[in-house]
Amino acid sequence: MEVAEGVIVASEVRKNYAGGTEGAGLNGFDLEVAAGTVVGLLGPNGAGKTTAVRILSTLLELDSGEATVAGYDVRRQGAEVRRRIGLVGQYAAVDEILTGRQNLVLFGRLNHLSRPAAVRRADELLERFALTAAADQAVAKYSGGMRRRLDLAASLIVAPAVLFVDEPTTGLDPAARIEVWSAVRDLVDGGTTVLLTTQYLEEADRLADRISMLKAGKVVAEGTPDELKAELGADWLDLLLLDPADVPRVLALVERLADGEVRVDDLRVSIPVRDRTRALVDVATSLREAMIEPEDITLRRPTLDEVFLHLTTTEVAV
Repeated sequence: MEVAEGVIVASEVRKNYAGGTEGAGLNGFDLEVAAGTVVGLLGPNGAGKTTAVRILSTLLELDSGEATVAGYDVRRQGAEVRRRIGLVGQYAAVDEILTGRQNLVLFGRLNHLSRPAAVRRADELLERFALTAAADQAVAKYSGGMRRRLDLAASLIVAPAVLFVDEPTTGLDPAARIEVWSAVRDLVDGGTTVLLTTQYLEEADRLADRISMLKAGKVVAEGTPDELKAELGADWLDLLLLDPADVPRVLALVERLADGEVRVDDLRVSIPVRDRTRALVDVATSLREAMIEPEDITLRRPTLDEVFLHLTTTEVAV
């Protein structure tokens, strides 16, 4: 991997765990994150996402390779790295007995701010994350989304240039997830660089400027969400049928038009097609001649879910 100008750079990073399963950890992990962007690390459980974050945030030593954050080597200059980063783990690190304001003041004091400075910073962050109205309530009374926003606020007490966010919305309901997404986007709009790990395809699609997909400890694909979707090539033609008896008939009709494996999910038939306009006309004509009336016909681009499934079910040498 060439030397890069990124705020976060990893090259051929390896980390193996004693007694771990084959492929666990990192096996030649490469990454480059530009300033003021969100990069999503996407992969199944055990792909190495959390290991990568722990190494880049100096919580875990790498076995070999090189990694820098904000220009500092994570192995030799860990203290300098830690001065410039924030970390939001998979579980909220705030105290439920304390109020939101008390939590933030505590984090400020732990970061060597004077009490007046810690109070001022707490008030700024409470306003920034729309928590002012609940500032003096015990965190035990907060919703999941509010706790996660408070956790993000706590990580920004010293306004880090780089923020690591490890699976920020695990276990949250849809409304709370949207709250957290909005908070992360606001951080990036303010100039913070974010490395985000997630298992949620929608989350990566909504938040990330670029995505690195991991499998068995190494990146198997990277690019913008649109670039990754384009790698699959074919568009998809979805047919929603009314009668289960029509499914085998439709499969026989569309076999010659498919540019890959046709998928069936109950009454939905999904056909990968290369020429979307011609395929739509040909399928509509074939259905009419066969006197099959579908409930709906939809042309669409591949989804990030399909890219993910394609890449993570393909054999990767490590």
